[in-house]
Amino acid sequence: MSTVTPPLPYRVAETRTETADTRSLELVPAGRELPPFAPGQYAMIYAFGVGEVPISVSALHGPYGGLVHTVRAVGAVSTALHDLRPGDTVGLRGPFGTGWDLDAAVGQDVLVIAGGIGLAPLRPVVHAVLDRPDAYGRLGILVGTRTPGDLIYQEDVERWRGRAEVGVTVDRPGPGWQGPVGVVTTLLDAFALRSDRTHALVCGPEVMMRHTARALMGRGLAAQRVQVSLERNMRCATGHCGHCQLGPLLVCRDGPVVGYDRVERLLAVREL
Repeated sequence: MSTVTPPLPYRVAETRTETADTRSLELVPAGRELPPFAPGQYAMIYAFGVGEVPISVSALHGPYGGLVHTVRAVGAVSTALHDLRPGDTVGLRGPFGTGWDLDAAVGQDVLVIAGGIGLAPLRPVVHAVLDRPDAYGRLGILVGTRTPGDLIYQEDVERWRGRAEVGVTVDRPGPGWQGPVGVVTTLLDAFALRSDRTHALVCGPEVMMRHTARALMGRGLAAQRVQVSLERNMRCATGHCGHCQLGPLLVCRDGPVVGYDRVERLLAVREL
């Protein structure tokens, strides 16, 4: 009979406000440390007395050497995590799930496409590619948000502009916005896509990922060259409860990162 590993205590070393409802937390071990995470994997983060939620790692090494997780306050647990302050303690289990297959992209162009907070699981990919510029070709970073104020990691995005092809678009421009307006797929024309040597990594709302994957394939990119990160209703992280089942996949165990060739048909099924 299998058992669930109890969470390890981690201390909040630093918090950073990203948007009005989103904050990044750097977590350092308060004792024993979890095994290393890979870009795209997630932790189950326990807010004591409230509950536990899966959150993808958004940086493998923060300023204090800890894991960084970016949390948007949308429910009781995520709001409790969002409201933590330095010195507070949470419980962490992990790492869980599959990561982005960066080995397949070695020697190739890497195109990162994010919708909203979907940039968080992709941020370690950007770090990894920028840390090894000789291992990869061109790096493209395309981001779509609702408004300019909803863009997370604004300082990072500005720094990336000098080392990658960066595009940001919004659905609803505010005063002073002079950038593109529209869905993120409208930015694809600005990236000279070489379909025979590009790997695309996509994360965001499911409808955004479907449309983006189809747009990429319409430009000649094979489905096997598109990876997506799924966010179905994960609860146990071990594949036992079945809440995150998507056809033959258990997203918490077989995902969250999967090739679009495996899930193109499955994503046509609405989540209950």
